Amino acid sequence: MTSALCALALLAALAGPAVLRLYHRPGAVTGRDGRLSTSTALALAWTLILVWLLLSILGYGLTAGGGVRYFDGPDGPLSSLTSVYLPLLGGPYVALIAAKTVVGMRVESGTLAKPAPRPTATGRRPLRELIANDSGRTDLVDLQYVVLSAVTMLYVVLFFLSDVRAGLPRLPSEIWALTGAPAGAYLVNKLATRANPVITHVEAADGLLTVEGGGFAEPRLTVDDTALAATADPATGALTAPLPATARPPFTVVVTSRGLRSDPYRYEPAG
Repeated sequence: MTSALCALALLAALAGPAVLRLYHRPGAVTGRDGRLSTSTALALAWTLILVWLLLSILGYGLTAGGGVRYFDGPDGPLSSLTSVYLPLLGGPYVALIAAKTVVGMRVESGTLAKPAPRPTATGRRPLRELIANDSGRTDLVDLQYVVLSAVTMLYVVLFFLSDVRAGLPRLPSEIWALTGAPAGAYLVNKLATRANPVITHVEAADGLLTVEGGGFAEPRLTVDDTALAATADPATGALTAPLPATARPPFTVVVTSRGLRSDPYRYEPAG
């Protein structure tokens, strides 16, 4: 019981400052577009957990474990490190490196639109970005990657706390699939995502509709399926169009570019 409490205290000492740092300055877990990066956040979380496990085992070995002899033998506390835990960590890092490479290449070649997100009032990014696409809609692939990874992390943490003396929990080697398979699906999703236009913000004022986003090549703008004559701002790329007198909020805005449709954007005036 004492060992588990000490391990929990160490986890709080490691995770607390890291979470506070990322809360106030989330740059370490944001992508090139300024949004929270799912792959970066999960890779960082797995790194933190593995460091915590190793430090907790080291602390136990140097105190209650009796020193160097605690680590000896084929069934020592670190015996499953290379067979289970490094592969468990490897999936998120492969996804992180490959996803950044793929997205960067696609953005540079023009086959993927990654407009900058709207700034928030607090300057912080909402956690929902971890499971959402660039339009703010929930992405099922990102959602399953985050959920399965979180469940696997909880599994590892609870089994370790149940018996700190035993070292790294003796998990089945196949458990790496709980991070590897979602990481693979996440990467394939990045490869398969089409270059649809992305709407990040819509504003209606003084009879004029302004649509912000990216990927607006040869755009066709509609409000509740009514086509509008849109003009693109050469500086920002935003679309502007006169709003019909019959259009009353809330309404749905869609941009079609080269045959590809954006996610519908539901506009509702603030207040």
